[in-house]
Amino acid sequence: MQATQKTHVRYLILLMLFLVTTINYADRATIAIAGSSLQKDLGIDAVTLGYIFSAFGWAYVAGQIPGGWLLDRFGSKNVYAFSIFTWSLFTLLQGFVGGLPVAWAVVTLFTLRFLVGFAEAPSFPGNARIVAAWFPTQERGTASAIFNSAQYFATALFAPIMGWIVFTFGWEHVFVVMGVLGIVFSAVWLKTIYNPRQHPRIGQAELEHIEQNGGLVDMDQKRGGDGPKWDYIKQLLTSRMLLGVYLGQYCINAITYFFLTWFPVYLVQERGMTILKAGFIASLPAVCGFIGGVLGGVLSDWLLRRGNSLTFARKLPIVCGLLLSTTMVFCNYVEAEWMVVGFMTLAFFGKGIGALGWAVVADTSPKQIAGLSGGLFNTFGNIASITTPIVIGYIISATGSFKWALVYVGANALVAVFSYLVIVGPIKRIELKEPPKREPAPDAELARQ
Repeated sequence: MQATQKTHVRYLILLMLFLVTTINYADRATIAIAGSSLQKDLGIDAVTLGYIFSAFGWAYVAGQIPGGWLLDRFGSKNVYAFSIFTWSLFTLLQGFVGGLPVAWAVVTLFTLRFLVGFAEAPSFPGNARIVAAWFPTQERGTASAIFNSAQYFATALFAPIMGWIVFTFGWEHVFVVMGVLGIVFSAVWLKTIYNPRQHPRIGQAELEHIEQNGGLVDMDQKRGGDGPKWDYIKQLLTSRMLLGVYLGQYCINAITYFFLTWFPVYLVQERGMTILKAGFIASLPAVCGFIGGVLGGVLSDWLLRRGNSLTFARKLPIVCGLLLSTTMVFCNYVEAEWMVVGFMTLAFFGKGIGALGWAVVADTSPKQIAGLSGGLFNTFGNIASITTPIVIGYIISATGSFKWALVYVGANALVAVFSYLVIVGPIKRIELKEPPKREPAPDAELARQ
């Protein structure tokens, strides 16, 4: 540790979180970019491809609580590094399924996508955990917003690159390139990430600044336990504040997964755009979501520094941003193409501003189970990755248009606003009650004597 030199190592840590989250979301998108060519080469129908798409979501949700427990048990650095390496390896292996017989290729691809989802499960709880350790309370909103905004950056940066790879070299190469990139990055991660007190490049002044202003610098010092603390989980699930946060995140992710799944289809089928034009248009909300995401975190931390309460500083951007995201419903009442694009871009910009859930998790998670708390939060939030595409599909099938689908997505934004205004209440860190120790049975006591 450097005793006198002024350091800013936490910004390097934040850069690593941003880069790993960009790779994370790019790896999720590989199958979507390669999907059309893959479907043609393997000769599989749309239903089969749909099942392959779904494999990631089911595994990702199922892995949240185990992933969170592993982070608390073994620490953020090593568990996250293993996670990066394994999801990248499973991504790489998808590039070799084309040589298998069709039936085996489908089963293998589904299995590998499932394993990618399970391996990625510790990623966002790990991000929240590292931010809680490395950043003071008044910087945590910006830090969380920056790593969370990487999901939009990944779409804007990697979608054109991966599309070019598929067009030039074939779909298999997308998986190989992204897999190798992730495996290399896992080694960089091990060389760069440390707990604040153990980092070789941190200065004493920076460490004291973090510790004295709310950073949980010793989070990984005392680890232990044989499994998930079910009594602790029960306490989280009986917290009105956290239940409101979980509901809000589910609704926010419903908006996200509309844009990730049905939005390009809406532009083609409902608005008559070509697929090439729809692909370009679909990138605009991603760019504006990135800008809104960073802006929401900066605004929240600015409000904190101005002396406002943590509750006000977090809730104001969330509520205002989500109200702005309901503007997508106005697309039902306009015909001009530029107005449709404008309302959708404005909606995703608002969603970016309001997506401060991970900052709230870093603010509220008990330090004993910060990973588990983030995993539980992400479990509820990502149920939307399963339900939203299905519900919208049924709405379109029943009505023959996207009008009520847009109303459904907009309603999710209003439910999230209600949740933060009415259910959540004051935002504060949860203090866990230690479970009562069991008294030894009389017979066992006598035997010991």
